[in-house]
Amino acid sequence: MESAKSKVPLGQKIAFGVGMFANQMFPAILGIFMVVLVQDLGFPNWMYSLIYLFPRIFDSITDPIMGFVSDNTKSKWGRRRQYVLIGGIIMGLAYVFMWQLFKEDSLQYNFWYFFIWSIIFYLGLTFFSVPYVAMGYEMSDDFHERTNIMAIAQWIGQWAWVIAPWFWVIMYDPEWFPSADVAVRELAIWVAIPCSVCAIVPALFIKSKSTINENYEPLNAANIGGSLVKIAQNFKEAFKIPEFRKICFSTFFIYNAFFAVSSLTFFVIVYKLFNGDAEASGIWVSLFGCLGALGTTFIVIPIVTWMSKTMGKRKAFMISQAISIVGYIMMYFLFIPSKPWLYIICLPFFSFGIGSLFTIMMSMTADIIDIDELNSGKRREGVFGAIYWWMVKVGFAIAGGLGAAFLGVVGFDPELTTLEQPDAIQGLHAIFCFFPVVGTLAAMWIMRSYDVTEEKANEIRTQIEERKKHFN
Repeated sequence: MESAKSKVPLGQKIAFGVGMFANQMFPAILGIFMVVLVQDLGFPNWMYSLIYLFPRIFDSITDPIMGFVSDNTKSKWGRRRQYVLIGGIIMGLAYVFMWQLFKEDSLQYNFWYFFIWSIIFYLGLTFFSVPYVAMGYEMSDDFHERTNIMAIAQWIGQWAWVIAPWFWVIMYDPEWFPSADVAVRELAIWVAIPCSVCAIVPALFIKSKSTINENYEPLNAANIGGSLVKIAQNFKEAFKIPEFRKICFSTFFIYNAFFAVSSLTFFVIVYKLFNGDAEASGIWVSLFGCLGALGTTFIVIPIVTWMSKTMGKRKAFMISQAISIVGYIMMYFLFIPSKPWLYIICLPFFSFGIGSLFTIMMSMTADIIDIDELNSGKRREGVFGAIYWWMVKVGFAIAGGLGAAFLGVVGFDPELTTLEQPDAIQGLHAIFCFFPVVGTLAAMWIMRSYDVTEEKANEIRTQIEERKKHFN
């Protein structure tokens, strides 16, 4: 069994965090670039929907398999590093190739070209992300050190969301590029190379012990049928743990609610504040995402980390989400035409919601993995990471559909000004502010009885160590 030290050197934490930058930057820029498929290359809705949804279905199959494989790999490099390295390289190469699209080619050719390369990209993402997240879970067995690891990782990862919104400005500025399709062809290279390097940093610098002599499940072609059965059994056993279910479902509600309305940001700012004039909105759309991410980086993560250590993870979660509700309510009253700067006041408050989520929840998941080890005698970080992030991806897929549905529900027409459709814009603004509140309240209700305290976590670790001594 790979052992984890209580205290992790800062360099190791930073190496893990650099990987988180790639883990967040690739999808952040992907979401922006995909607008080009519709706006500039003429993909109809069914093509866009298929490209958006199929990778999530693909992930739902490959993620759990990768989790099982990662948990049971016997290698002198350990269980995770080789997959993180391979995944980082595949992601980088596929990301460059998938965006080499030209208007001169037929619509069908561009669709299938992008579709195939996107599947290769998501396969690389699975190779990278599932073992990478598991790496973080197993780096320490200390209750608070786990929060420190995730805080540093999220701090570094948040810079992806500071940088990403400015790609809107670069892509559609004729002084930079003659058209957006030309922009993505070139920008994909500048995104892929540094992100791919960041992705392989954890593989190169995070220490791991040889697992050649460990008693893991066999991973061979002849055993693949049995392995799939064991994968299903592992998932069933993991999801039987009540506290893990609470973490998964509360994350699902917060993440789903947030991203369902995040796609409306452009429309709410342009139409609520600037009467539908995109040019007049200037950089205010980009600033919304950028300043929110900066608030998360410099305000939310440090405060949440401190709260987690002083009052416990559950209480830190509950207070953070309550603060975010205040921020969402403020946003409803601070979106005032002719005074766009007022929305800046609410950003640090509402950022506590999504900004604190993964710092606390990934730390909690590491504690839950100890409970599983006590129950089963196995370390299954890959399986737990795959389940948790599968819930996140399902939420993201649903959120994409909800965002489009909200536009239809309020009767929004992008061709009309705000003055011509005041009720639609008011309805869109209300959904933008209050739908996340509903998701947050649901998550808080689920987490109200979460009971893995520091004392309980330490007691579980003691029992695990005593059992190891007994068998050794």
